[in-house]
Amino acid sequence: METGTLDNAGHTGDEPVWIGLPPGLLRMRRLLLVVWLGLLTVGTALLLGLLVGPGWAAFALLPLGVLLWGWPMLGRNWRSWRYAERADDLLISKGVLWQEETVVPYGRMQLVEVTSGPVERHFGLASVQLHTAAAATDARIPGLDPAEAERLRDRLTELGEARSAGL
Repeated sequence: METGTLDNAGHTGDEPVWIGLPPGLLRMRRLLLVVWLGLLTVGTALLLGLLVGPGWAAFALLPLGVLLWGWPMLGRNWRSWRYAERADDLLISKGVLWQEETVVPYGRMQLVEVTSGPVERHFGLASVQLHTAAAATDARIPGLDPAEAERLRDRLTELGEARSAGL
């Protein structure tokens, strides 16, 4: 069996070069976790404490527990996301417990969108959404730097047009 040649970093030419997501996505998700579960904790404590009794306010510890559990889980999930551009397709890998790797051939791409909601814009982030002929292979890369999202959109569109013209 023939193997690829080694580059300066010791990788074979066949191995994809994985790119992780920027830390701004993790900061945004953790802030949203703290805001929503913090408000839920305070609201539960006040509502139950005033309406039912101070002992019932202890149920406010449940959303606080979810917050303390969710903080490291968001970090694990963020670290699991990555993507790689190869010669003929784009790889997207994600998942901690259930790992998922999506392969999107450039020739199958019909539309590449860059989106950024108000919270994402506040954190300087954008997402790339890939649409293919088969809806099951649509893919998304969240939390990219807007310049990287636009670069990726332009490159994927160019490669998609070149590959589909050859069909």
